[in-house]
Amino acid sequence: MGPMHPKRYSLSLLFILALSHLVPCQEPVTRSLVRINTTMGPVIVALYNETPAHRDRFLGSVREHRYDSTLLHRVVPGLMLQGGDIRSKFAEDRSRALGALDTIRTLPAELHPALIHKRGALGATRREDGSNPDRRSDPDQFYIVLGDRWEAVDLQRINERRPPGVEQRPYSPQQVEAYAREGGAPHLDGAYTVFGEVVEGFEVLDAISTLECDAFDRPWTDVRLWMNVIE
Repeated sequence: MGPMHPKRYSLSLLFILALSHLVPCQEPVTRSLVRINTTMGPVIVALYNETPAHRDRFLGSVREHRYDSTLLHRVVPGLMLQGGDIRSKFAEDRSRALGALDTIRTLPAELHPALIHKRGALGATRREDGSNPDRRSDPDQFYIVLGDRWEAVDLQRINERRPPGVEQRPYSPQQVEAYAREGGAPHLDGAYTVFGEVVEGFEVLDAISTLECDAFDRPWTDVRLWMNVIE
């Protein structure tokens, strides 16, 4: 190809400059990342900016090392893994269940239709609706969704059976595809705050989900956590 004609080059450059004013550049969305180091391997989660109260609380707790040496104290295959009970650092007695929720300090619910309980979703535990009608979250405890796969007809049935006060959710095609391809726990949508998602380490979650547990769903092999923010 020969050299571009000078006049054509000038016109092309002007056209590009004009477009740059018509189509402003968008900054990429950045999300805070946290590495959850478990005794069975690392898991990395990205926190949602749409849930700032939960995001900031989680980041603060990680930076203060509040979660270090705590347990994943509950494992329910096909549903979720649960952790964040600060008292579990010293848990040796198996005569009672871990995971008692805070009845005084809570976070306001941050429920967004775009944030669903797909596989790998990071959510906040809370007390039941009867004593917590506003669905406020525990300030520390969290869960990571495992879940089964669901088809569109399943999602419709779940929508029709949602408890009073929980709105039916018009799932987008992308969300329907995510539940069909990845799985999750759609019956929790609209009732619990989702504030992040796993981006690496799904194989670690799968390995933990196979552990044998006692009557309180606590693994017989303790899974301890240490966390750090990825700056």
